[in-house]
Amino acid sequence: MFGTAFEPAPPGVGAIVVGSFPLAAGQWTHEHYHPQHQLAWTRSGVLGVAVGEAHWIVPPTRALWLPAGVAHKTGASRDAVLCSLYFEPDRCAVSWSEPTAIRVDGLLAHLIVHLAQQQLPDDQRLRAEAVVLDLLQPLPATPIDLPRAVDERVRAVTQALLDNPADARSMEAHARAIGVSRRTLTRLFVQDTGMSFDRWRTHARLQAALALLADGQPVSRVAHTVGYATASAFLAAFRRTVGTSPRRYLGADSRPRP
Repeated sequence: MFGTAFEPAPPGVGAIVVGSFPLAAGQWTHEHYHPQHQLAWTRSGVLGVAVGEAHWIVPPTRALWLPAGVAHKTGASRDAVLCSLYFEPDRCAVSWSEPTAIRVDGLLAHLIVHLAQQQLPDDQRLRAEAVVLDLLQPLPATPIDLPRAVDERVRAVTQALLDNPADARSMEAHARAIGVSRRTLTRLFVQDTGMSFDRWRTHARLQAALALLADGQPVSRVAHTVGYATASAFLAAFRRTVGTSPRRYLGADSRPRP
C-alpha cells in the first residue's frame, strides 16, 4: 500500500464498530486503508469515495462497502458526517472482495444510529449487529471511472472539463488551447487515460451530475448544468454509460429516515 496510511478503527466489543467523522463541503481525507471491512454512510449530505480511478457517489440512500485493505479517499460535496461501520473480518460472514454499493433503508439507517451509541449494552449491541448483517443487500451499480492524466497537456484538458463539465468546446478547440494538433491530442488522450476524449468528458459530466442529483436538484437543471441540452439526452447518456437510471443508481426509491 505504498503512499497510503494505515487508519485503525475505534475499539469495540462486537464484530461491528461505528465511528463518526465530520466532513466539511469539499473536504477529502488522505488516501488510507483499514484492516477491517468498512461500510461508509452519511445521514445527510453526499459523500464521494475514490478507490483508485473509480469514483462512487454515496447519498443517504446507499452506503459503500470497502473490503479490508482497500486504499480509498472520502470526501463530501456539502457538510456531512461520515458514519463508518468497521467489521472484523474473522467475525463477519460478508466477504465481498470489491467495493460494493449497499441499499440503506429506514431499518438499516436506524440500526447504524443505534450501534453508534457509546453506552449500548453488549447484549443489545450483538443482537443489532446480527440484524445489520442480514440487511446488507448489494445494489447493481458500478462506479464512474475517471482515469487521472499524467501528461501535462492532457491534464490541462481534463482539469478544464472537471472545472466546467458543461464546457462545450470541441476536441480541436481544446487542442488549440494547449498548442497541439487534434490528432496529437487524440493520441495523447487515449495513451494517457485509456479513454477517448468524448468518453472521458461523458464520465466527468455524469460524476458531477450524480453529486447534484443526490443533493436533490431536478434532472432538467442538472442536465443543463453539466452540459446536456435536454434532460432526455442526459438520461440516455447515463443509461448508456452506467446501465441504469440515475434514480435507480442512487436508490432514491427507498430514502431512509432515521
